Order: sequence, then C-alpha cells, then structure tokens
Amino acid sequence: MSRRPAGARPEAVRSPAPEISRLVSPLLVWFCANARDLPWRRTRDPYAIWVAEIMLQQTQVSTVLPYWERWLQALPTVATLASAPADRVLKLWEGLGYYRRARHLQEAAALIMKQHDGRVPNDFDALLALPGIGRYTAGAIASIAFNQPRPVLDGNVIRVLTRVFGLRDNPRLRRTNDRLWQLAGALVETSQHAPGSNPCSALNQGLMELGALVCTPHSPDCPACPWQRRCVARREGLTDQLPNLGPRPVTTTRHFHVLVVQRADALLVRRRPGNVLNAHLWEFPNCEVNGAAPLRPETSARALLNTRPDSCRRLGVVKGTVTRFRLSLEVFLVTLPAGARVSRRAGQWKYRRELDALAFSSTHRRILRLLEPATDG
Repeated sequence: MSRRPAGARPEAVRSPAPEISRLVSPLLVWFCANARDLPWRRTRDPYAIWVAEIMLQQTQVSTVLPYWERWLQALPTVATLASAPADRVLKLWEGLGYYRRARHLQEAAALIMKQHDGRVPNDFDALLALPGIGRYTAGAIASIAFNQPRPVLDGNVIRVLTRVFGLRDNPRLRRTNDRLWQLAGALVETSQHAPGSNPCSALNQGLMELGALVCTPHSPDCPACPWQRRCVARREGLTDQLPNLGPRPVTTTRHFHVLVVQRADALLVRRRPGNVLNAHLWEFPNCEVNGAAPLRPETSARALLNTRPDSCRRLGVVKGTVTRFRLSLEVFLVTLPAGARVSRRAGQWKYRRELDALAFSSTHRRILRLLEPATDG
C-alpha cells in the first residue's frame, strides 16, 4: 500500500459532475414556470426568431424589445427584408450597435430568396452557410423554430454549464470550449425524449433563461435554481470564481475632434465607407487626435474641410464605447467665411429635416441633440 510522503498536501477531492439525465426534467419544469413572456416566444416563425437571435447578440433583452417589434412591423417577411433599401435597414437598426449584424441579415435574406424559395431553411448546415449565422445562432434557430436537438452556447449558457459541472479552465480555451459544446449537446439531445411539446426548444431557452435570471454573473440566486443540489460550483464555493474568463481585455481611450458645420439650415455630414466599423452610417466630419501634443480644433477643421474656418466654438463632449475602445468626441461648431467652399471629400450638405431619415451611429446621433440649443438661436 503506497503512502503519501511526509509533509505532502492531501489531494483535493473533486465533487462528481451531475448526470445529464437528471438535469433535463428539473430545467424544463423550471422554465415552464418562470419563462419571461417575450414576443419572439409567442411565435414559431423562423424569420421572427432569427431576427430576435441576431438582435440579442451582445444586447440586452430590454433594449431589443422595441427594435424587434418595429423591425417586424416594417419588414415582416424575408422577402420584404431582401428587397428593402439598405438605408432603411440601417435606420431600423440605428442605436443597436454592431451594424454588421443588420447588413448580414439583409445579405442572408437575399440568399434565402435565391436559394431557399424565400423560406428560412430548417437544415442546420444550410443555416450555418448564411452570412452572420454561426454555430450558436444556427443552433438557436434550429432548436427554437424547428425543435431540433441542436446545442446553443452563449455567455449565459457558458456561465451555467461551467458552474454546474465545475469546469475550472478558461472557457475560451479550445479544449474547454469543446467540452462545453459536448455538454450542451448532450442536454438538448436528452431533452428530445422528454414529454411535452417542443422540448428541445424549451431546453435551450431554459438554459439561456437560467443564466439571465438566476445564474447571473454576480450574486447568483442559487436557492431559486432548479440545479442547486447538483451544482459543483455551489457545493465547492466556486460560484464567484466561475467561469474563469481570465483578465479583462485592456480598454483604450480614443479622442476625436468632431466638426458641426452649418450653412443656413443645412449641416455638413458624410457617409462612412463600406470597409470600416459602422460602415455606411452617417456622421459629422471628424478626425482622431490622440497624441502627445493636443491638436487645435482650427487645425482639424482646416485639414478636414480644406479651408480655414472663421471660428471653432466648443459645444461639449460626447462619450461612447465601441468594442474595447472608449470614445471621447469633442464637438465644435464651425463658422466658415462667407463664400467659402469645402472639399467634396468633407461631406454633403443635408437639411436638418433630412437628417432624421439617415442612420447615424449612437454617438453622432447624440451630437444632433447636443446641437439643438446651439443652432436654434
């Protein structure tokens, strides 16, 4: 019989992971009793579910609700989305951020019209081949709209599964991520044999709902969890440590000068090119001014407009966040000499009444509101 060396620390005893078969039924019962009444849960229309899943990526439910309802009222079918002007699609998305999602939705709608007779495909691989649809979204559509046993793995599900099964490694690591997909797959595959209608849909939505309402990032409500007695993290006091996401990415602050140039009742605005962040959205002329020496606004105006301004009056600062960047936009009201002509590259003159129909990024839309008291007089 082997003996532990003197002074050696005893090996940690790991609690066994719960069995998949014992998890499914409690979660389905809990979801049936606690699911939020969300409008996309009242329909089996795969188009409406697809739009909801895209909007919910990195966006809170409370924010998505009015956007989803306006979108479905304006573009109720795949055909109406595919044929809509791109500017209208962006305008409907204005304020949701990550605008590539809206462009991918319309690109995918065009492909569905061409390749699938205008119907959202119920085949997982066909869904995965559409622009903007990855493994998670394809699984969500397949399971929620078509009750197929396809797994989902978003931030909420990752948090729930790492805690329940006591997975201590960073879920971004390949081996851990693969393990999470396996667990999510085993759960939804087991659920298809459960009683009731659409159990695969309920299982996946239950996982996401559990993470959103109970197994939250901070101060999870463990007594309300249907899996409390089987959760490794709760048993071992690890709920505050899991998931182990590693250090947060470093955020960087970027400073910009933004020019509000007015001529009578028109303002100078420009459209962003198609190969950059927030592509095709409208904005005021601006330039980044990060650096050791502060740049005078008159210098920025001359570079952007190709003419010397009469004055640059500071209106204020608008702040925002894009991915890992914190944006600080210093806004100036620019007065030009009489008869001055600005460079065509600087932008286009648009009447104030025209601006409401254009899609701006959220920070530049806030500049419009900042501008109102300054220009009314």
